Amino acid sequence: MGMKTVLLLVDDDAEIREQMKWALISDYTVVEAEDRRSAIAAVKREAPPLVVLDLGLPPAVDASTEGFAILQEIMQLNPSSKVVVVTGNTDRANALAAIAGGAYDFLEKPVQLDLLKTVLQRAWHVASLEQENQALRENVGGGFDELLGISPAMQVVYDKIRRVAGASVPVLIQGETGTGKELVARAIHRQGLRKDGPFVAINCGAIPDTLIESELFGHEKGSFTGAHKLQRGKVEFAHQGTLFLDEIGDLPMAMQVKLLRFLQDGMIERIGGRESLRVDVRIIAATNVPLQEAMEKGRFREDLFYRVGVVELVVPPLSERGEDVLILARAFLSRYRTLNTKVTGFLPEATEAIRGYGWPGNVRQLENRVKRAVLMTKGGLLTPEDLELSPAGQISVPITLREARARLEKDMVQQALAVHSGNITRAAEDLGLSRQSLYDLLQKYGLAKS
Repeated sequence: MGMKTVLLLVDDDAEIREQMKWALISDYTVVEAEDRRSAIAAVKREAPPLVVLDLGLPPAVDASTEGFAILQEIMQLNPSSKVVVVTGNTDRANALAAIAGGAYDFLEKPVQLDLLKTVLQRAWHVASLEQENQALRENVGGGFDELLGISPAMQVVYDKIRRVAGASVPVLIQGETGTGKELVARAIHRQGLRKDGPFVAINCGAIPDTLIESELFGHEKGSFTGAHKLQRGKVEFAHQGTLFLDEIGDLPMAMQVKLLRFLQDGMIERIGGRESLRVDVRIIAATNVPLQEAMEKGRFREDLFYRVGVVELVVPPLSERGEDVLILARAFLSRYRTLNTKVTGFLPEATEAIRGYGWPGNVRQLENRVKRAVLMTKGGLLTPEDLELSPAGQISVPITLREARARLEKDMVQQALAVHSGNITRAAEDLGLSRQSLYDLLQKYGLAKS
């Protein structure tokens, strides 16, 4: 067995320390402290990953000021410490203030030892996840900056990125909407031989069919009405770099033929142009719809599939990534705290709600929820309600039938737009609406791009 984790116990009552130590000694190396001076000395000496801290310490046993001062110093000296604070049983305000100050959780007196053990196990689990995530990011260098998470499902993704990055073969990234396919594509680019070249992304589903050829291959001046000047296409801009074709399954058939021709000979012609240009790019494509199905329905060319899908890489949905959901939630909270600096963390109930919800919209949905919660919350700690989750991790139940209908309508509109990457015509078709009706709903729910 390896070395036991160090746990610092800070309490002025020797009898309580003895009871806790007796309960914890088989799992942890327990270090004791009875006041602020000895507690801080122990933190500097041991850098303990876990701390149990009684807030009411001398000289002000009833005021919690010493406990808060220790908590503040621990957070400065060792921000990754998980501090579980112990408070008087009627003292929820102090408990929440402690969490706002960086504590991991709180327990009320008298402390139930079995509950303490459970809370500490969970705190240690989170601490180890954070350590592993840090180590992983340091080991792989700058390649995975934006990709967070250390679940086995993501380890498979990182391993595949490393293996495909060095070659120039085309990669097809598959995964549900909101899983982070573009981040994976960028990581492949940054780990590869073309990292100093451009990374050019194009969303095939968000560009009107009439403009997509010009967007990809460019046009000469005067080649069609409105072509006032020469326009280089995205493919040309990606020369000696990576071209990322997001939602490639949405490419119209005529464009699939032209893209296939380019992939075969590496030559492009601008619309209205007379000369062929040689362009050297690496292709990474992504899809949230199974291309096998699209091929069976005659919507996607088989020969193009075999060109872009030389290597396939699947990004897992958030529901299959275990504790990654908490790593991501904390990362988004620190990213968006600048929008509302009084927000300092999540209530324990909010963390449980995040863990308990299925996240059908994946990482993007989690990010949007956290960002909105940071902006809208009235307190310093995010609640399940701020995240539009009930404490059990389900979507909160609306009060009236009208609210239920509005929520369902809004969710279906968002889902249809996400599936079609913002393509209004296709989203409207899916929902059985006219374009104008969909625009009206977008205005109604504040979803229209300003």
